[in-house]
Parts: sequence; structure tokens; C-alpha cells
Amino acid sequence: MGTLVLGSGSPRRYDLLNMAGFAFTTRTAAIDEYVNPDEQPQQTVCRLADEKSDAIPLNEHEVLLTADTLVVYEGHALGKPKDRHDAFAMIEKLNGQTHTVMTAVTIRDNWEKHQLMVTTEVDFHSFSKTDIHRYIERGDYQDKAGGYGIQSLGALLVEGIRGDYYNVVGLPLSRVVLELRAFGIHPEFE
Repeated sequence: MGTLVLGSGSPRRYDLLNMAGFAFTTRTAAIDEYVNPDEQPQQTVCRLADEKSDAIPLNEHEVLLTADTLVVYEGHALGKPKDRHDAFAMIEKLNGQTHTVMTAVTIRDNWEKHQLMVTTEVDFHSFSKTDIHRYIERGDYQDKAGGYGIQSLGALLVEGIRGDYYNVVGLPLSRVVLELRAFGIHPEFE
């Protein structure tokens, strides 16, 4: 039986794995999470999940899970905003529109690697610029792809979704559970 390692500093991914009943440790890798304009968003999110995985060494009997999430609007990837002005521009772009959230997950041990990608469509309500400024002032945009978190105050921006809610949070949990089983990793309740 292997030991699960979450290769992420994301408190949301940590909370989701914990909620699902996994025992795990965490490690992080400092990589440059750049969005290459020459790549399709699917390529970018998969590349970033793989680069995170490749940057973290594993001991024997460890299974590593890394992930990356991007918000995609009109074919363009929106990563994490650099500052409040960048966050405002992102939310204004998504305002009253439908966008896609893509999360790529890489799971590996020292012998094999699996990768999956899940997409979810998200519809935003229409808001005034004043409402967007109020949202930004609360700071909820920080460290979140697309400048919002559906699990926090950003939920007020969302009219509806089609697909996996937890994918929008940052980890498509049900798919991850199935993939981890192939590596002999199970939640404590199983």
C-alpha cells in the first residue's frame, strides 16, 4: 500500500482530499506557471500539472497527485490575477458570460503516470462595475484562476454550472478517487 502525497500548496485541494477521507502528506514545487500564448488551454493545463509532478521527487511506495486549473474564455486561458486590476479585468470579461474551467490532474508513482482532464461550464450573472469593484475589494480573487472562487464569495457571481462543481474548486474529486484506486490509494472509509 502506497502513501499519497499532494503536490500542491492549494488549501482548496488540501481540504477536498481531506474531506474525501484520504490520509496524505504535502509537498510543493516551485515552477513557473506561465501561460504560453502559443499553446491551446488544454495543452497548458496538462503541461503545468505534469511540470509540477516532474519537479517533486518521490520515495519508494509514494503516489504523487498534482493538478492545475485554468479558466478559459473564448479560447484564451485566464490564470491567477497578478493584482486587483488584473482581477477586475478578468471578472469584467466573464461578467454575464459562459466560460470553461479546466483542471488537469497528474498521478504517478515511480513506475507509471496517469493524467486526466475535466472541464466544467460556468455561467456568470451580469453585474455592474460597482458590484465587481466591491467583490474585488473583499480580496476573494487572490490566488484563484479567473479571479474567483466558487466555494467562497465568488459563488455570488455564478448563475449556474454544467459539470463537476469540485472541478471548479480545483480538483475533480470523484474522478481523482477512481484514478487513485488504480495506484492502491483509497479513502479511509473504503
